[in-house]
Amino acid sequence: MKLSGRAMRLTIHIGEDDIWHHKPLYHEIVRRARQAGLAGASVFRGVEGYGASSLIHTTRFLSMSEDLPVAIVIVDHEERLREFLPELDELISEGLVTLEEVEVIRYAGRPSGEEPVE
Repeated sequence: MKLSGRAMRLTIHIGEDDIWHHKPLYHEIVRRARQAGLAGASVFRGVEGYGASSLIHTTRFLSMSEDLPVAIVIVDHEERLREFLPELDELISEGLVTLEEVEVIRYAGRPSGEEPVE
């Protein structure tokens, strides 16, 4: 699939400790995005943040918080992301989900059969 020009960015804000069937929720979201054939997904771990509860979660030394903020970012065509939203309704009980229009400048995948660089 080639992705260029107008697209949408789906961003899901959850906590690092959010779980789905004894595994990290972010892992299940990425797995389902891949299964749905979406262009790609990345998970970003925050160093500090707060949400609806206003409780600050941080990596600072001596902090009691371990449930750091996590953002899962997926970019694809709008209709494909909107088709994926019901999956999130099933998975997310607390969090924030946003959709923003973006312009894709370059989207280049690895040639078929090429192994990822570690």
